[in-house]
Amino acid sequence: MRHDIKSIRAFIGSKNFDISRSFYQDLGFEEVRLGKMSYFGNEGFGFYLQDYYAKDWVDNTMVFVEVDDVDRYHQELQALKLGDKYEGVRLTKIHNNDWGRECFLYDPSGVLWHFGEFF
Repeated sequence: MRHDIKSIRAFIGSKNFDISRSFYQDLGFEEVRLGKMSYFGNEGFGFYLQDYYAKDWVDNTMVFVEVDDVDRYHQELQALKLGDKYEGVRLTKIHNNDWGRECFLYDPSGVLWHFGEFF
């Protein structure tokens, strides 16, 4: 099967749509409103944020973002102080794995973002 894929976009739920919208704007994504959801993008990559919450779904949502330098990215995430501004948001330390390194960021709804760098 031939794939001429131009993009893959995940759908992410939100407990509070406006708070999540603000969070992702602070994280550096550009928002395009699409009615009861928004598209958040950055340099050709993006996802849909829905004004919809199902606990089981959101609690099991994970997104992996490959970055070029996890140390730099982690420092930039720390500088944003998102955990001070948004309840439930937390950034972990960098974890070393057999495949590379990553840190985790929980969004205001509990979505787990992995920011990683492969060896």
